[in-house]
Amino acid sequence: MSVQELVVRRGRRSGVTTMVAVHSRVLGPAVGGCRFKVYPGLRDAIDDVLRLSAAMTRKCAVAGLDFGGGKSVIALDSPPAPEQRREILLDHADLIASLDGAYLAGPDVGTGPDDMLVLRERTRHVFCLPEEQGGTGSSSGPTAIGVLAALRAGAKAVFGDHEMKGRKVVISGYGSVGAHLAADLVAQGAEVIVSDVDERRLLAAEEQGLSRVRPERVLDIAADVLIPAAVGGVFGPATEVAVPLVVGPANNQLTEDAVADNLAAKGVVWVPDFVASAGGVVYTLGREAENLTHAEALARVERLETTTRQILDAASANGTTPLTEANALAEARLTSDAEPRTPSPQEPRTAA
Repeated sequence: MSVQELVVRRGRRSGVTTMVAVHSRVLGPAVGGCRFKVYPGLRDAIDDVLRLSAAMTRKCAVAGLDFGGGKSVIALDSPPAPEQRREILLDHADLIASLDGAYLAGPDVGTGPDDMLVLRERTRHVFCLPEEQGGTGSSSGPTAIGVLAALRAGAKAVFGDHEMKGRKVVISGYGSVGAHLAADLVAQGAEVIVSDVDERRLLAAEEQGLSRVRPERVLDIAADVLIPAAVGGVFGPATEVAVPLVVGPANNQLTEDAVADNLAAKGVVWVPDFVASAGGVVYTLGREAENLTHAEALARVERLETTTRQILDAASANGTTPLTEANALAEARLTSDAEPRTPSPQEPRTAA
């Protein structure tokens, strides 16, 4: 499915280029994070927002959400001065507002709940405001819970049980989600090794008693599980992986879909990223669009274990890949005649 709409605009306040891609609204309004990032060029930013919006369509469809896929990007030439950030965000908010609810924004790489609060000054179509402002705050915790749910299903398929005690796990990316995952896996008895391009994060990991490895060595480590939790494009046609199971929240991990076949041929079970990473959006939309309680929304996140198990079982039974089966599941929802049930957000929910 091709993108429905791509809007690229230079901000009137900041002069910075921002963009929104609406990939699909078949199931409901498009939802996706706002990425604040330096790009080599405009074409790189456009390619990124298009790929990410398509992934959001699949993510929402597979997770059973009545929302479409979208994404927005603030394409920086260089890191801005701190005092410029607000003007840049307000320019981006104006762009989102001009789409009149076709796209709903949340945090992504480079943005957080405080930034969503700035966007909210110009548009109501924003999720994940700080909790004290009526939002659900950071989605890192629910995202990690969703990854762990998918990991349980993946481990059962590969190892015969979901126990992590004694398993060697490599986490590539020790940001907010990676840190959540590391702490939980250590508590389960796993041996956790982390990597990150930010030396400060690695020092924080060491303070938590974790082993560390240089980013360029991540794929060389023989382990039980690899969790990509940083940037996309991790696996290409010639990539060698020294683990039997890959489950992680990083978006667009494959350089192209055909890589899924390559990984399967090498005996690697790769849980599609748009399945494993859905916990954050499932939780946030449950709380803010449907007014679910915290417990009810987390219960929905935990269902990702069942979804992942169904996908892996179908791939095994049909002699296909998990990506093929996940895409088929998404396509089945996108081509059904079911009417969307989930309302769009109007005003911030009162924090419970």
